[in-house]
Amino acid sequence: MKKTKMVVIRTVDNRWIKRYRIFFGIVGIIVLVQLYLSSFKILADSDGKENKWNPHKISGPEDAENSVNSARRGKDSLAVDDEDARQDKVQKSSNKQGTKSYTKLRIEELDFKPSCEITTKEAISAIHRAKTQKCKQEISNLTCLIQNGLFYPTVLPNYCPNDDLIAGKSLGCFKDEKSFRILRGYYANFKNNNSPENCIRLCLQSGFPYAGVQYSTECFCGIDEPPSVARLPDSSCNMKCPANHHLACGGYFTINVYQTGIKKFYPQVATIVSTDPKPVKIVFLLTLNGRALRQVKRLIKTLYNVNHYFYIHVDVRQDYLFRELLSLEKQFPNIRLTRKRYATIWGGASLLKMLLSCMKELLHLDWKWDFVLNLSESDYPVKTVNRLVEFLGANMNRNFVKSHGREVQRFIQKQGLDKTFIECDTHMWRTGDRQLPWGIQIDGGSDWIALSRKFVNYVASDYPDQLVEGLLVFFKYTLLPAESFFHTVLRNSKFCGTYVDNNLHVTNWKRRLGCKCQYKHVVDWCGCSPNDFKPEDWLRIQNTQTRQLFFARKFEPIINQAVVVQLEEWLYSYDFSKSILNINSYWHSIYNALDLGQNVDDSVISISNSAIRSKFRSLKCNNDLIKIKEIHTFHVSDSYNRTLVLFEATSLNSSVVSTYELGFRPRKRLVVKKSPEFPYRLENLVVSSEYDQKEQISRNFGKMLGPYSEPTLIYHFSSVSSPEPTKVANISFLWIDPGARLIEISEVSIEDGYTIGHIKPNLKQPLLPGSWTLKMIHKSSILAEVKFLVTPLSHISNNLVSQSQVSFIHGGSELFKEYDGTLDKFLPGNNQRESLEMLSISNSKRFGQDLLDWIDALFGKFYTLESICIASAADTCGLNVTKCSNTNWSSLAPDPKSHIGKINETTGSFDLW
Repeated sequence: MKKTKMVVIRTVDNRWIKRYRIFFGIVGIIVLVQLYLSSFKILADSDGKENKWNPHKISGPEDAENSVNSARRGKDSLAVDDEDARQDKVQKSSNKQGTKSYTKLRIEELDFKPSCEITTKEAISAIHRAKTQKCKQEISNLTCLIQNGLFYPTVLPNYCPNDDLIAGKSLGCFKDEKSFRILRGYYANFKNNNSPENCIRLCLQSGFPYAGVQYSTECFCGIDEPPSVARLPDSSCNMKCPANHHLACGGYFTINVYQTGIKKFYPQVATIVSTDPKPVKIVFLLTLNGRALRQVKRLIKTLYNVNHYFYIHVDVRQDYLFRELLSLEKQFPNIRLTRKRYATIWGGASLLKMLLSCMKELLHLDWKWDFVLNLSESDYPVKTVNRLVEFLGANMNRNFVKSHGREVQRFIQKQGLDKTFIECDTHMWRTGDRQLPWGIQIDGGSDWIALSRKFVNYVASDYPDQLVEGLLVFFKYTLLPAESFFHTVLRNSKFCGTYVDNNLHVTNWKRRLGCKCQYKHVVDWCGCSPNDFKPEDWLRIQNTQTRQLFFARKFEPIINQAVVVQLEEWLYSYDFSKSILNINSYWHSIYNALDLGQNVDDSVISISNSAIRSKFRSLKCNNDLIKIKEIHTFHVSDSYNRTLVLFEATSLNSSVVSTYELGFRPRKRLVVKKSPEFPYRLENLVVSSEYDQKEQISRNFGKMLGPYSEPTLIYHFSSVSSPEPTKVANISFLWIDPGARLIEISEVSIEDGYTIGHIKPNLKQPLLPGSWTLKMIHKSSILAEVKFLVTPLSHISNNLVSQSQVSFIHGGSELFKEYDGTLDKFLPGNNQRESLEMLSISNSKRFGQDLLDWIDALFGKFYTLESICIASAADTCGLNVTKCSNTNWSSLAPDPKSHIGKINETTGSFDLW
């Protein structure tokens, strides 16, 4: 996790303000009170005994408003993370927009009776927003257990050696200085419930050995024991605690100091070079999702050695990836796929459950390994495996995790660790606040880890101890649990001395792009994601050469493959472009007929079938039966080139089956008009879907949209060279459907010199099929016009559409935009509008061959057919076309960089060229 810069803001100490106000108001009363307290030595304990506290009788902070007001390092200063502060605003805004407020549970909507009266507004909201009754009941049951205090552990043991420090032991009263604090690690102000126990809880949780209460409401944490020369009589700490008036919470620049029961924590420093390195064996635990099969094989090929192991978890919804990788088990004894698969979601408890399940299975295999290191399909090595082996061999039994680098309390708030999250209906539901267990330090950061076998055996044991068992319960209902669970177990277990603050990864964080409150559709929280590496990020990769970093992320060849080639050439000092065929080509699967339960867009199947019909018609070839086998997008030099359809064509007369592959691509339907009044140059204007804000690209490369798609407008402007300052330009986009109706108006202001943005209009589904028009308006002039296709569907869920479905799917919605007459000049005339509306009504009823003819006519206007090749020996049409394996574009063309062949017997690895 990237460390953020801290901005120090000097603040006025409000105690001085109070002091002067009291001085000029009631000076006499203050003097009398101080004399009275000194003469009678009123201490925290009414019996005059030492101020002690029993950590086993804690109740903890009960006032939710008593949060940390500021975090101080050194002198009185406020540490502010500008990026975090901005994200907090986004978080609050998102929660307000995305979470509907409910104050009372509507029992009539449930098919069960809750076991208690649920009062938490977040839980009530989650229950009503959950899709299934099963999920609603799960949220309800857990909420009742938590409300009754019957679920979370309140106290957990800490097994990290602590040099006999005792939690709650009072060290006495000490004099403090404004310019040099006795406890300088952390500061909080508990206005309503400060007490020694609550302050110790906070400091222990944050990893500080010492806690101190001062000026009634203030809590300080530190790592160094206070000096004996600063010791004062107990009577000098004479201000009462808000949470317990029988206890003293310091005084004016006097502080009661306590031990928290833990010692100062020092992460281990990894050994770079060892005179006696151990030969280690690594398990690369690949946790895979998506359809990037070729990149996964390329990763395995780069890392492979007969001395190491690959244990692979493929998301249960990714049948294609699982099926294609399964064949590797038969080829290689050190590659195995787990059969216990999970449907994981971003931030979900399922991620931790999956990791622990894989680790348990690894412990029961007959493989002899020393470390397990988790990777995804978007990771790639920045050093050779041999160097990784040397490094881990010099650091046997150590555990590599990356800590957050923030104040712990700040991390807890940012991660939502003090909230309960329940995963069901493929969503993480926030159901309310919770109190973290007493006795342990909280830590976390990155979920990419490298763990020793001894620690894995401890943390994934079939018989966990009290610490692990309690943390398993706690983190099962935590957001992003895989980012904190292993760290927290390490810090509080006997393995605390094996903690190395390094996850061996460099991550390409660009928070301005990656922190757009992503994933709110799957979690009641804002999330950030790293960006893909591109050639312009190369310096970050080069800088890993002298550091203990061995992997980088993220890499996606569908976004940029050039940086992967550049990285391989850098690693192996070899020019791949001279020897590897199709080194700059990439094929990405978007459909396979063998996939089980895949949710493919019906427009992709409908348009692909139309492409086949149109090509065969142009070749004067008649086939009675067409069956699509697979669909890919094909990319060359990091640019989309075409969509490829691999299909079987069967002639019923001869029963001969031939396999072909066909390419097609969308036409550009953009018309731009220059205007001297518009201060920007329009670089691109396109309508597609599946827009990735982080990478600023549409992942629907073929621009295939159907009635149930969600179109997104993507625009790109740059400045026109001019000595004058750039002006603000207000522009409007008119969304006009095939019936010539104005459906939506989108407005945007362009004011930066270089702007890439997107607009997702509020269009009601189903969209009316046919040719849509988007017009860009500035000062009553049309600056650009783009046409895009919403294709009629020939297939629904991969089955031919029925006559009863046609009118509903293709009828469009009745919703259209009301506007004044000023926009009439941008729309067709009344007669033309009436004609187009009647035509759209007539088209919506087309069925059978008539429907296919309509789809094919639209396909011809919006797509261009490319080459066709043959994959099988038989040719039902006698086309005499090129064999697919002899082309450089077919998905069956040679791709050595992603081909796993024979192992080099000398090196025990694959030859990369």
